[in-house]
Amino acid sequence: MSIWRIAAVQMDCRLGDVAANRAVIIDRLAQAARGGARLVVFPECALTGYAFDNKEEAWPSSEKADGTSILEIGANCRRLGVFAAVGGLECDGNRLFNVCWLVGPDGLVARYRKVHLPFLGVDRFTTPGDEPFAVHDLGGLRVGMNICYDGSFPESTRIMMLLGADLVVLPTNWPTGAESTVCLLVQCRALENLIYYAAVNRVGAEKQTRYIGQSKIVNVNGDLLAAADSAEESILFADIDTDRARNKSIVRIPGVYQLHRVNDRRPELYGPLTEPLRK
Repeated sequence: MSIWRIAAVQMDCRLGDVAANRAVIIDRLAQAARGGARLVVFPECALTGYAFDNKEEAWPSSEKADGTSILEIGANCRRLGVFAAVGGLECDGNRLFNVCWLVGPDGLVARYRKVHLPFLGVDRFTTPGDEPFAVHDLGGLRVGMNICYDGSFPESTRIMMLLGADLVVLPTNWPTGAESTVCLLVQCRALENLIYYAAVNRVGAEKQTRYIGQSKIVNVNGDLLAAADSAEESILFADIDTDRARNKSIVRIPGVYQLHRVNDRRPELYGPLTEPLRK
């Protein structure tokens, strides 16, 4: 049995103040490490804030993957012996991506560029992610990444489960109006794939947008392992049992009541899922 302790950092952040947000992230990273966490997950756009009014306003907060934030966070991951999943904005040529960087003791491990973009906040001006869904082995824990609205498209989590994910992390900026998503989505994504799932939201307000917190970590059955309230900054901890996530067989009564989350699929009937988008 392999157990990994993870932490979810529910935090506020300052719109456009990357240096201040980075300082908070580094402080919380150390707190989580002292609590035994080996992977620490932060909200969507934790480095930058989210409620920008246009691309020109957001652009100065963006960084490249080898920028100051990743270098400093990587140095602290090395000092603490931990991994961190941190949301921000990535510039690439003239394109702007909503990104989650996965950083470890040896620096940048991977990045995920948000694929599904709502007409909301900075996502009105970012470019849709252009790289395949992937799973990253941190040395025993296999992690997949989505960002916020991606969680509403179950195909993305299913792909990562088939690629071997033990845990999918979902950094979010769920605002007022997303309460039903908070209540229902996280448990569903875990249960239907028999994986652990961690949704990490922020609190506070930016301009006219208020964020509703309620971060949570659930197990392979969708049972709650840890949850935060709607207003306060906090750090959640949970233990991930990779053996449970890798066993997709459910046996209630041998020979009578058995399920298998992978083998019982019928992909030959799922063709419409891959048809081009119709207006």
